[in-house]
Amino acid sequence: MDMLIDQFIHYLAVEKGLAANTLESYQRDMIAFTTFLREQGIERIEDSTRTLIVAYLLSLQEKGRATATLSRNMASIRAFYQFLVRDKLLDHDPSLHLETPKIEKRLPKVLSVEEVERLLDSPDLSQPSGLRDKAMLELLYATGIRVSELVQLHVGDVNLEMGFLKCMGKGSKERIIPLGSMAIHVVRQYMQTGRQKLLKQSEERALFLNHLGKQITRQGFWKIIKRYARLANVRAEITPHTLRHSFATHLLENGADLRSVQEMLGHADISTTQIYTHVTRTRIKDVYAKTHPRA
Repeated sequence: MDMLIDQFIHYLAVEKGLAANTLESYQRDMIAFTTFLREQGIERIEDSTRTLIVAYLLSLQEKGRATATLSRNMASIRAFYQFLVRDKLLDHDPSLHLETPKIEKRLPKVLSVEEVERLLDSPDLSQPSGLRDKAMLELLYATGIRVSELVQLHVGDVNLEMGFLKCMGKGSKERIIPLGSMAIHVVRQYMQTGRQKLLKQSEERALFLNHLGKQITRQGFWKIIKRYARLANVRAEITPHTLRHSFATHLLENGADLRSVQEMLGHADISTTQIYTHVTRTRIKDVYAKTHPRA
C-alpha cells in the first residue's frame, strides 16, 4: 500500500501539477487511511471495502474531527481509488457513490478597518524584522494572497515600479495582483533597508527572510501575526487567513465587483467568493440595527 501511495502522489504532482502543500495533505490522509486498514487486518488495497471506508470515516468522527476534515479525507480516498482503477491497479472502486459529508459554511472572521490599521501600525520600523513584518502585513491586506503564497514570493515577483506582484496559487496557477501605494512604499523600504540586513547569502531569492537569512515559513508568520494582534489589542480571533478575509470583505463593502475579487483571490469557482457577500450583508444589518432610529 505504501508503494501505491507513492505512485498516487507522483501522479498528482506530475500529471495534475498540484502544489506541495496539497500533495502533503493527500499523502497524510492516505497514510492515515491505510494505517487504519492495517489495524483491521487488511494488508492489500484490493481487500478494502466500502464498509471499511465508512468505518474509517466514523472513527474520525468519533475522535471529534470536524466535518471539513471528514470531507477532505473522503475526497482524498475517492481520488486514490479513482487513480488505482484508472491505472488498472484495481478492478473496482469501493468509494463509488459514497456521500461526502456536507460542510456547514461558516462565515469567515473579519477585522474592522480600524482593527486592521492598528495591526498594521504595530511593527517597530527601527528594526529590520519590524520592516519585514510591516511589509508582510501590508502586502497581505493589499492583495489578499494566501500566507503560503506570501512566504513563497521571490524578489523578482514584486514589480514596485509598475505596482503589481505575481504569485503562484493552487494548482500552479499564476495570477497578477495590483499593489496599493502604501504597500509599494513599505515593501520598497523593506527591500532597501530591512532585507539587506537580514540577508546572509547574496544568492538568496526569497523576498521575506527570517533571522537566519532563509525564507520565512508559514509557521513563522503565524507567530508573528499572533504577536502583533496582542500588541494591537485586536480581540477578534486571528488566523493566517484573517487579512485575506478582511481584504475581500472591505473591497466588496466599498463597491468592488465579485468577479474582480474572485480573480484577485485566485478562486476557481465564484461560489467560493460569494461567502463574502454574506459577510457584508451581515455587517450591513448590524450597522442598520445600531444606527437607524426605528430599527
